[in-house]
Amino acid sequence: MKVTINDVAKYAGVSIKTVSRVTNNEPSVRQATIDKVNQAIAALNYQPNVAARNLAGTKSYVIAFVYDNPNAYYVIDMQNGILSSCKQRGYELLIHPCDAKSENICQELVDMVRHARLSGLVLTPPLSEDPKVLAALDQINANYVRIIAGEEVSPSDGLSILVNDKHGAISITQHLIDLGHKNIAFLSGDHQHESTKERLAGFKAALQSNQLSLDESNIINGQYSFESGVEGAKTLLTKANRPTAIVACNDEIAAGALFAARLAGVAIPEELSIVGFEDSPFSRQTWPKLTTVHQPNKLIAQTATELLIENQGNKQSETTHQVFIPEPVLRDSSASPRA
Repeated sequence: MKVTINDVAKYAGVSIKTVSRVTNNEPSVRQATIDKVNQAIAALNYQPNVAARNLAGTKSYVIAFVYDNPNAYYVIDMQNGILSSCKQRGYELLIHPCDAKSENICQELVDMVRHARLSGLVLTPPLSEDPKVLAALDQINANYVRIIAGEEVSPSDGLSILVNDKHGAISITQHLIDLGHKNIAFLSGDHQHESTKERLAGFKAALQSNQLSLDESNIINGQYSFESGVEGAKTLLTKANRPTAIVACNDEIAAGALFAARLAGVAIPEELSIVGFEDSPFSRQTWPKLTTVHQPNKLIAQTATELLIENQGNKQSETTHQVFIPEPVLRDSSASPRA
């Protein structure tokens, strides 16, 4: 027999209304009562019916994860992080991949919010950085949290998680400079993502702070993909003054660059150092394993979801945010250049 809310109320010695208030995280319930109800829920293995709660009240218990990102590892980490927080708080997760470049993206998201009766959205780049998307969601008073690239919080950021990509790029470039590299190239991701701009800014800042000249031909525009890394590295490897190190905008690009170097017979890291960004499984599956920058995407997603749930309908209050600072992870793909 399926355990019901009546069973929980009887076990805990409280009313059905009290159990409902506890499972809905409503305020003004004594901690002793919350503990008693939660103990009953655990003992009986009670699973609240989210669909029934949505239908019965005005509050929704569905959160949407909205993304446009070709990196499957990034998407899985974000999804698992959001799902973890949703399960802890009694929410369901709706996964919504989309095309951020679509002319109808704003209407698509507005329709989804209305039809799915969403409690809120977790927005990831580039959607979280698109003013048109944010304006459309604000117009219908949708709740959302943004995961964005940046160093400092602005009052206009609203509920947000910032990832200091610039700091991470400075640190990983400085690692190469400390090894003795001076001719360093950069393989870019899609410039629709602010993270690309921030990582490039960090790369340039590290060169400048070490009085190293920037060769603009060493900056190769591309996409966040393995194939982009392959093509970008091929371009760099044909240069007369070939770089001794490459900073890739993410691990997938770095893995592609590593593959291109192998095809060209270039030894890693003896003849060419390659570093990535994000510390995805790609960085540990290559040979040699990639030096990279650790970005805790699952934890970022968990934190974003917690902020969203805790600040329902509170977007006009003081900005709530958290900043994550990516740090280098040194492995086997970087070494001092040959003399």
